[in-house]
Amino acid sequence: MTQTIAPRFRTLVLLLLAAACALLAGAGPASAHAALTGSDPQQGAVVDRAPAQVSLTFSESVSVDDDSLRVLDPKGKRVDDGSPSGTGGTTYSVKLHTGLPDGTYTVTYQVVSADSHPVAGAYTFSVGAPSDTSVSATAQEAGGGFVGALYGFGRYVSYAGFAVLVGGAAFVLACWPRGSGVRVVQRVVVSGWLALTAATLMLLLLRGSYTGSGKAGDILDLNLLGEVLQTKTGAALVSRLLLLAAAALFVAVLFGAYDKREDEEKRDLTFGLAVGGAVVASGLAATWAMSEHASVGLQAGLAMPADIVHLLAVATWFGGLTALLAALYRGPADTPVPAVAVRRFSRVAFGSVVALVVTGTYQSWRQLGSWTAFTETRYGQLLLVKIGLVAVLVGIAYLSRRWTAQLAEAASPGVVRQREQGEKREKGQKGEKAEKERVGASSGRGNEKAKGSEKSAASGKAVTSGKATASGKATGGSKGSGGAKGAGTGAKAGAKGAGGGKGSGSSNGSGGSQRAAQLARQRAAVDAARQKRQRDADPNRFGLRRSVLAEAGVAVVLLAVTTVLTQTEPGRTEQEAKATGASSATTPAPSTGAVTLDMPFDTGAQNGKGVVRVELDPARVGANEMHLYVERPDGTAFDLPEVKVALTQEAKDIGPLPVAPDHITTGHWSASGVQIPIGGDWEVSVTVRTSDIDQVTVSKNAQIG
Repeated sequence: MTQTIAPRFRTLVLLLLAAACALLAGAGPASAHAALTGSDPQQGAVVDRAPAQVSLTFSESVSVDDDSLRVLDPKGKRVDDGSPSGTGGTTYSVKLHTGLPDGTYTVTYQVVSADSHPVAGAYTFSVGAPSDTSVSATAQEAGGGFVGALYGFGRYVSYAGFAVLVGGAAFVLACWPRGSGVRVVQRVVVSGWLALTAATLMLLLLRGSYTGSGKAGDILDLNLLGEVLQTKTGAALVSRLLLLAAAALFVAVLFGAYDKREDEEKRDLTFGLAVGGAVVASGLAATWAMSEHASVGLQAGLAMPADIVHLLAVATWFGGLTALLAALYRGPADTPVPAVAVRRFSRVAFGSVVALVVTGTYQSWRQLGSWTAFTETRYGQLLLVKIGLVAVLVGIAYLSRRWTAQLAEAASPGVVRQREQGEKREKGQKGEKAEKERVGASSGRGNEKAKGSEKSAASGKAVTSGKATASGKATGGSKGSGGAKGAGTGAKAGAKGAGGGKGSGSSNGSGGSQRAAQLARQRAAVDAARQKRQRDADPNRFGLRRSVLAEAGVAVVLLAVTTVLTQTEPGRTEQEAKATGASSATTPAPSTGAVTLDMPFDTGAQNGKGVVRVELDPARVGANEMHLYVERPDGTAFDLPEVKVALTQEAKDIGPLPVAPDHITTGHWSASGVQIPIGGDWEVSVTVRTSDIDQVTVSKNAQIG
């Protein structure tokens, strides 16, 4: 049984790692969570004269440096002053050189969103008329390349290390206190700490190059590192390292002083370790919540605590599964995972699932904003995959609970007592049989020895008698001499025999002790193998091991999907960016310079036909100049009894805002200081009256920047 389980375990682990790596490979560079929602001039706009500055508006707060915004002329030369200025953290502008010639200009930007992800892009606008340009306006890649791949790998490792560290320690404290002395469980928790520490250091070094040039040579740039330490993300990474130092002390106590205590003493220490570990784990989770997605957007004050609870629930479930799986497959035979520990973990995992469902539902609403975002955005599609994986994981966990119940039933006192009695009965029968065989063998050897002794005694008696007779026949005087000689010879032989006996006895004693130690080791190995064979042969425990392995495999993929989600632009932001892009594409009107609207009218009366022309300058938010010109169909100007103008934006339910222009000359009216509160698509309505009773209202839409 054990010879087939180990290769199967290794194969499944390799398959899980391959699936996770395939998912990670398809993740690509990190998507930005801030999106460009507005610009002035707009993308593709053609303005009459060169603007004094270029402004960009993003969906959330961003950070910039001197090279974040660039404006390039058709030859690729910079025409900006290189010092962006911002208002409110979402809108930044850069001033342009004066006297710019006509042609197509390219605007490039690379900023860092408030949730730590870089965002980059480019677009063009033209002055006077479009022209050829040597600059590529394709969006540049942010966070890509070799440095981006390393940074993404570090993020995956940091999440996995956090889960294994926190979940493994929680499994020991809450479910299996005796597991603190199991070597494989210790290795799991320590490996989580090492992985999280190494990944945090790597992210800190890569951060400057990741959000900047993307060059590998800038990884060890101390100036960039100093700039990173002044950012929110850099402060979070440094705080994580400090908390990991406290976590190292916690792990040392857990596997040191705590493991050496007796069960009664462990209960007193468990509460203190649980409180300290919860504080450290919450602090580690907060380093993600306060620097990434939860810290920006809607309800950030509620989103950050919810994100901390979400991360802790994921870590408790995933890390506990990892520790349980390692103990089930690689734990010592004399310290198996008890059924009560598995039952406790089942309850802890259920609580984690409840926390995940509650916090995950809130996060989904916050990041998507609409049902259509589930299918129309990449974030929503990944979220659907995550929901499916959670459903599969809950189903496998239900099977694990069933195996746990059967294992607990098999480990009940009555069943254990019957099993022990059966084992004692079997051992007793084997012992009686062995004793009978040993007694029979000893009896046979005793009979043979008795017969041999009798024969030896008879033979010796005969020989002695014969020698004595022969000696008596020879001479009496020589008899004494012969006796002495014989005695001397016998004494020497006896001494020699005694010496030989001592040497032989010493040699046999040393070899016997070595042989006994070797036999003891062999017996211990055989007993351990037998215990492990018996443990693995238990169908309930074997079924539990398989279900936990499947659960851990799905959890690995789920953790990878969750990590990809943290790097994907939320559905709410993506839809806003698409709407802004669609509006910009369908309304190519310039955002600066005069907007001209020609509207034919016909009041139905004699001489009631003509064309009214409305010019709005500069057609942007704030004060504007408005001019109206009225002409007959043949192009000659003429006056009207009354002309009225109204501005309406139906999308925001604003207006109509009345405008009363002053008559300047024949066919010409003007109004100054016309206030337009916000940008967007405005309806310009003109009411023309040609007599006391004949009038008509005509309208057209204009894009106000």
